[in-house]
Amino acid sequence: MTEPTHDEAHGGALGSRLNWLRAAVLGANDGVVSTAGLVVGVAGATDDRAALLTAGLAGLLAGSMSMAAGEYVSVSTQRDSEKAALSQEKRELRERPEAELQELTDLLAARGLSADVAREAAVQLTERDALRAHARVELGIDPDELTNPWHAAAASFLAFTAGALLPLLAMVLPPPSVRLWVTVLSVLAALALTGWYSARLGAAPPGRAVLRNTGGGALAMAVTYGAGSLLGAAGV
Repeated sequence: MTEPTHDEAHGGALGSRLNWLRAAVLGANDGVVSTAGLVVGVAGATDDRAALLTAGLAGLLAGSMSMAAGEYVSVSTQRDSEKAALSQEKRELRERPEAELQELTDLLAARGLSADVAREAAVQLTERDALRAHARVELGIDPDELTNPWHAAAASFLAFTAGALLPLLAMVLPPPSVRLWVTVLSVLAALALTGWYSARLGAAPPGRAVLRNTGGGALAMAVTYGAGSLLGAAGV
């Protein structure tokens, strides 16, 4: 009989990693679609490599900075909420410890423990670290692993940049006669991959996700290319 291993990811740690992976995939996907739409739109108006490179770099930097700033603000708000909840819980533990002990007992009982076992577990958890026990059981927060806005911002910046580099390089590196088709095909392949991977992360059927992703990307490129072609034909 083999001994149980203890190196598996469980609970909040696994959920946190999946959330980060999902955010990275979505960030890369946004980088692919937005930059592809931009450079394909410019390609509809001109075949000048310098103009394409300038537009693509501007879109990459603007998009990655916007993603990073938005993620920083969002996660900072979440962290502030977590810290406020912990402060309130600390105050309640100081002002009414018996009521908090009973609340922890009720929460553990609601998870399937008998009344006696729940009471004993609540007492032991409170004696060991009351705040950590209430944070995890009542609030669903790990005080040792609060969300970090700088990490989230950096991850979003890097994910978007990685995604945006694909259509940018696909547009500026090949010869003018094939650059549009190289860009379209490489973008659709990348979107199929991110759609498949995001579906796998969510344990969903990949086919529908791949079709949504590639269809949305194809539509975005078609619209921007059409707009760019009209503007180019008008001499704008």
